[in-house]
Amino acid sequence: MPVLSGYRVLDLSIAMAGPLAAMRLGDLGADVLKIEPVTGEWQRHTSAGGAVGNEVNASFLSLNRNKRSLAVDLKNPAGRELVLRLAAESDVFLQNYRPGVAARLGLDEASVRAVRPDIVYVSMSGYGEDGPYVNRPGQDLLLQGLSGALYSAGRAEDPPQAGPSFIADAITAYSAFEGVLAALLHRERTGEGQKVEVNMLDAMIAMQMQELSVRTVGGVPQTRGHEIHAHSYIRAPYGIFPTSDSYLALAFADLSLLAEVFGDAELAQWDAERDGFKQRDAISAAVARHLRTDTTASWLERLGNRGVWVGPVNSYDDVLEDPQVKHNGSFVTYDHPTEGSVTTPGFAFHLTATPASVERGAPTVGQHTAEILTEAGLGADEIEALLRDKVIA
Repeated sequence: MPVLSGYRVLDLSIAMAGPLAAMRLGDLGADVLKIEPVTGEWQRHTSAGGAVGNEVNASFLSLNRNKRSLAVDLKNPAGRELVLRLAAESDVFLQNYRPGVAARLGLDEASVRAVRPDIVYVSMSGYGEDGPYVNRPGQDLLLQGLSGALYSAGRAEDPPQAGPSFIADAITAYSAFEGVLAALLHRERTGEGQKVEVNMLDAMIAMQMQELSVRTVGGVPQTRGHEIHAHSYIRAPYGIFPTSDSYLALAFADLSLLAEVFGDAELAQWDAERDGFKQRDAISAAVARHLRTDTTASWLERLGNRGVWVGPVNSYDDVLEDPQVKHNGSFVTYDHPTEGSVTTPGFAFHLTATPASVERGAPTVGQHTAEILTEAGLGADEIEALLRDKVIA
């Protein structure tokens, strides 16, 4: 039996962070009800990369498997009452509205807890529920910039380079997922529900535990150099270097080994631990000069066989064909009623006794409205009346 089987989650979130957190709960067996507008959640209408799909675009599909959809107008008092009726029988209530919106809808913590005192109420935001930035847009790129992370990599003369994925959204989602599991465990032990507050800014700062501690505890400034280097607090050579045909990732290399492989006496004069920071640019420039003279495959063999930490720089197509990725089963493939055979990333961790699984693909808008409301005790005539009055879809 899945580890969260028997738990119900009301997912009123939009975009990425909230839906991803709720999906992870669904992957572990929770009954996740996606409460979305009658026109569909925002992500249904915003297709990343132009991948629009037949009826469900790739963005929505990737973040909403293992959920059932209830399409309801929350601005209609009858719609609000339906959600509160479901909340009374739920374990987790998750929303990532802008601060103040849940209260205006009558779905703030106090309102939900009035019908289910021991519920785990999850509130996700960009910057926190109050404070000077409370009204700023909580978007991934803006939080990457605000968090300080972007000045830890790259060259001093180049603009800071954003991460190649929605890092702030993802780390916030996993923080919420972690918080929900902790709150549910607390409830199992004490019978007491609680509020889980997660914001993107704190999540991004917490993710940089080591880097920010080097600054706050060690007093080391965050200084970028002028040559290839992937992290200001790691000694050279460290980064993605061009080869004669592509790129090579190289980390924590022993300079004496590099000197032998390259036949370069200059590198042998430096000690990585002693000179890796003070001579960072000179070391990186020397390594880059040598790596440009041969192919990635050749360097992987020549350096890898000597124990140097090197690896390829894969494209997404390379990742899909990678033998370790295939061995791990990092992707899952399943059939979707409108999109056909679907392959997406699988699960971030594995449980031996209660593994995660895909039981249903991302729903179409309101696909489970009648099913969910029937389970909640509404009769066919009542559901028909709500449809007629456009409270639900």
